[in-house]
Amino acid sequence: MSNVLRHRGYAARVEFDAEDHIFFGSIAGIGDKVGFHADTVSDLEAAFREAVDDYVDTCAKVGKDPQRPFSGSLQFRVTPELHANVAIAAELSGKSLNQWGEEVLRRAAEPVAA
Repeated sequence: MSNVLRHRGYAARVEFDAEDHIFFGSIAGIGDKVGFHADTVSDLEAAFREAVDDYVDTCAKVGKDPQRPFSGSLQFRVTPELHANVAIAAELSGKSLNQWGEEVLRRAAEPVAA
């Protein structure tokens, strides 16, 4: 089961508000806050597509490039011990650290991308 909607290269995680009895979400991976909601799943899918289309259209009207998730460059900090273990694991697998890391991250992200 997936709580992710996709349209035009954008994605959103969907949640349910039991108090208000609505589904809601927002476009993930962009700095602008673009949300949507609906009472039914089919209406939610339509509201998401409309939110993405409106976001892209509004950006074009104001002369702003819509944000695209993501650049392809990833940088994060880990402990020196983990860094050493990762570098060794990559070397032992015959891959560069970038190749090894991309492979590991791809496997970890497969459930989200599906």
